[in-house]
Amino acid sequence: MNPHPMPSIRFLKESQLGEDSLHSLLISLLRGVAAIEVAAAHLRAGFFPGLRTLEDPALWYQALAFLTGFAHQAVVVFFLISGWLVGGSLLNKLGQPQAIKMYAIDRVTRLWTVLLPTFVLILAAGIVSGVIDPHTPDFSRTNDYSITALIGNLFGLQTIAVPEFGANFPLWSLSNETWYYVMFPLLVMCVAAGSGTRRVLAALVLLLIGMLLPFDMVLYFTIWLLGAAFSRVRVECGMPLRALLLVVLAMASVVFRLKGSNDDMVLASFPQDLLLSVLFLLFLSSTVNPLPADRRLIAPLRRVAVFFSNFSFTLYVVHIPLLGIMGYLGMTLFGRRQFSADSVGDLGIYLGMLAMVIVCAYGFYLLFEARTYAVRRWARQLLIGRADMAPRSAPAKR
Repeated sequence: MNPHPMPSIRFLKESQLGEDSLHSLLISLLRGVAAIEVAAAHLRAGFFPGLRTLEDPALWYQALAFLTGFAHQAVVVFFLISGWLVGGSLLNKLGQPQAIKMYAIDRVTRLWTVLLPTFVLILAAGIVSGVIDPHTPDFSRTNDYSITALIGNLFGLQTIAVPEFGANFPLWSLSNETWYYVMFPLLVMCVAAGSGTRRVLAALVLLLIGMLLPFDMVLYFTIWLLGAAFSRVRVECGMPLRALLLVVLAMASVVFRLKGSNDDMVLASFPQDLLLSVLFLLFLSSTVNPLPADRRLIAPLRRVAVFFSNFSFTLYVVHIPLLGIMGYLGMTLFGRRQFSADSVGDLGIYLGMLAMVIVCAYGFYLLFEARTYAVRRWARQLLIGRADMAPRSAPAKR
């Protein structure tokens, strides 16, 4: 038997969302690593001087700056995995009763269960630090602590009509996510709706949204769509080709990290992100295989991956408010919040702060995000009713 069969691509009838597979393990691992990468990047940027401002930075700081410089790629991975899990799940449920309504409830509860308590934390921190004066509320649209900004952020209007609430700038990507959650079912309805009238109406609404949203946001919807499309693709190949895909992906990531456009997701960064997305998805689709029979090493890795994956969303949303609180405490208690790029001791403080952010985010997860499914069940019963809810298996974590 040929141990290295010719590579082939299969298109599957259902998206591959099972948890007992190698690609599921990789998705969990990458979600956790990507969230930690983003938090580490923002912690370094907020407390250390910029690398380009230093004439002769220490070798350890150059290494730190390099390793924490992949936040842009991490967000691309978030979009791809979101498309794979969220888009793939909806595709699997098409034709089921109340599929679109259930999808909408799932998406809103997923976002709001974390966002609402995060906004409360931001307000409390702002009042304590003196950034907010509760006696003179400001309702202007440009005030990032206003009720207008809060409501706008709940509905994905940050960077479109309102600023990110409380200067929590990573929330820009949730604006993209929110509108991708809206646009994808409309796109599906354009093809799969039961009547021509519904298909035309869905197409008109989708076109209107596309005209109103910023061009770059609509452009990056194609990245999200790639994730959804590849959830139904299986690349069958041997280990050598899979390893080659991984090496090429890693090399491309490093090249784009050093030479590419790594600030905002705009037209200039789209070609590199598209190439990385295709390479990443080809590799991920080549791992749609059962986990190895010998799981002595896989089992502990899976526990770690699932642990960090579970609160990756909370970590992404809450790390900037936590860093703001730490910076305020640093100034109040020690009279400083800026680290030296020449001090190994400050590197130790940096690592300790990163660990503290992760621990606090996990505690925040236990209080709120861990209850998402309970909130979701309550919302389904309230808005749909028990009689209309078809029995379902336990949901995948997404």
